[in-house]
Amino acid sequence: MKKYIPDCITSMNLACGIIGVIFAFKGRLDIAFILMLAASLADFLDGFAARLLHAYSDLGKELDSLSDLVSFGVLPSVMLYNLSRNCMFGESIVCWIPLIITVASGIRLAKFNVDDRQKDGFLGLPTPACALLAGSLCYYVAADPGCFLAQWCAGPVFIPVLSLCLSVLLVSEIPMFSLKFHKDDPATVKGKRMAMAFLVLAAILICVICRLNWSVIVLLSLSLYVVKNLVYAIVKI
Repeated sequence: MKKYIPDCITSMNLACGIIGVIFAFKGRLDIAFILMLAASLADFLDGFAARLLHAYSDLGKELDSLSDLVSFGVLPSVMLYNLSRNCMFGESIVCWIPLIITVASGIRLAKFNVDDRQKDGFLGLPTPACALLAGSLCYYVAADPGCFLAQWCAGPVFIPVLSLCLSVLLVSEIPMFSLKFHKDDPATVKGKRMAMAFLVLAAILICVICRLNWSVIVLLSLSLYVVKNLVYAIVKI
């Protein structure tokens, strides 16, 4: 029976994703983001359980990708679509631009499945990171409609540009380090992860001192993750 445990956890990822999409369409971006976080936890635990139980399977690999497409592709797209529509107080072709994230996420996941170069790191922005960045933005604006980000989202530029940038990063060949620690990692990779850990702590302190919503921790941390990797790619570290 143990070989089915990872697949069951992966199915929970998919269930959280599709329920989150329903809540996103209803305008409950807060609940949708909580479900996205639950899907992220399941996405981590299924891999952990597979390694612990030595229960790897081709079925599990395909199920994982399909689940990720829903939870980290469709869900953030719908959340940004709904946020854009609500902030702009009406339907517009601009509101549909975030849906391109779903297409880019599908391409990203397909490339990951057939690319042997991404065993220890990533080429392009990982779909969970993209989804959590977009989801935390939606949650923060929904929780604090008076924040400056809400004013940006009310315009016809911010959300479409953000969506296009995230889509480009998803399908790009930009190297991005994994946040999972391994014993045989090179010193440079360990240094990048340690630096990222300090930045996350800094984000937590900023949010506590400034009394910001907790979702800003996720938003700021993942924004810094993207910026750090772009800097590393430019200076070739």
